[in-house]
Amino acid sequence: MADLFDTGDAASEAPRPLADRLRPRKLSEVIGQSQVIGPEAPLTVMLEAGSLGSVIFWGPPGVGKTTIARLLADETDLHFVQISAIFSGVPELRKVFDAAKQRRKAGQGTLLFVDEIHRFNKAQQDGFLPHMEDGTILLVGATTENPSFELNAALLSRAQVLVLERLDPADLERLAERAEVELGRTLPLDGAARENLLDMADGDGRALLNLVEQVMAWHVDTPLDSAALSQRLMKRAAQYDKSGDAHYNLISALHKSVRGSDPDAALYWFARMLDAGEDPRYLARRITRMAVEDIGLADPQAQAVCLQSWETFERLGSPEGELAIAQALVYIALAPKSNAVYVAYKGARAAAKKTGSLVPPKHILNAPTKLMKDQGYSAGYAYDHDAEDGFSGQDYFPESMGRTDFYAPVERGFERDLKKRIEYFARLRAKRNV
Repeated sequence: MADLFDTGDAASEAPRPLADRLRPRKLSEVIGQSQVIGPEAPLTVMLEAGSLGSVIFWGPPGVGKTTIARLLADETDLHFVQISAIFSGVPELRKVFDAAKQRRKAGQGTLLFVDEIHRFNKAQQDGFLPHMEDGTILLVGATTENPSFELNAALLSRAQVLVLERLDPADLERLAERAEVELGRTLPLDGAARENLLDMADGDGRALLNLVEQVMAWHVDTPLDSAALSQRLMKRAAQYDKSGDAHYNLISALHKSVRGSDPDAALYWFARMLDAGEDPRYLARRITRMAVEDIGLADPQAQAVCLQSWETFERLGSPEGELAIAQALVYIALAPKSNAVYVAYKGARAAAKKTGSLVPPKHILNAPTKLMKDQGYSAGYAYDHDAEDGFSGQDYFPESMGRTDFYAPVERGFERDLKKRIEYFARLRAKRNV
């Protein structure tokens, strides 16, 4: 008896999304990713040598990870199996491995494509290892997250990580032209609107084809301009995950722009993060950290400016308060830079850890009891306010350690004055200790 839900060939006649209809049939048809599949690129070299190994594709959505994996199976005559870590667990993996073993006995290998592979836990990732090692499967994983943080070292040691990049405007234009050929007509957009449509895709080929499909369905008589396009289509949300790579990449770009004294770049990355929905309080906290780490005492006011901007945001709220943070951002970007205190602090921490429990010299220890006085506590201590110039020049380090210089101020901003003070006290110390 036929299955109740058996529709025969009806599925083959059902409408297919444009992205599915335009899926490349061979690697040469893939748009972009020349760093992976171009001449002398890793995958090309592997295929030509007949030695394709397990790989991990790392890149944003819509750049061809699934497509390239499927085409690799075609190129190598491997049976293609696709699973998603979102919907698969240990029972499903066991079935996949068992089927691959049977296939191998029959003389056919298996290319197992695992989408969102970073969502598997450590134990599940470890489960792939024996099947990769004995050749039961050739693993092709796909992840949008940094493999260094999300995948086991053991798994990474058995697979080559290949980075796939977002499609650039030229790639997206080629994809749009291919869609127009498939649909038999051109997009009903003027030049500026067409560029805006490509911008809306934000480097995601699949998103672009979905947008093209929507625009083609309008059947307008005259080409639309940018304003008309914006009324009909919402801009695609920026790719951003507050706990993912995009978050850390953008805050890194913001921090390095400030450190590089570029207020314009800093404002750009600040705006990018706000536009993606980042919490302004997080940004206020981070720019305060930048003031402490990268400006320090070259401009002691920088930290106060950042704290004031943070407080102003709390008073004003959003969106007015973001301007106060932006103002502080420009201030610290243009402030003189010094990490001298940061370096000194790390050096002092390292020395403290290395020297362990060395006691202070006895002359700077208080002696509230007779026993402690008899032991030499406080003996020979010179009260600095009684000394000439208010400076005794005594040594305050542990006796077995000796003096160590941690803080080396730079010749920038207020630290120029601090450097003069350090040199002044060094001269007096040398004079007092002759």
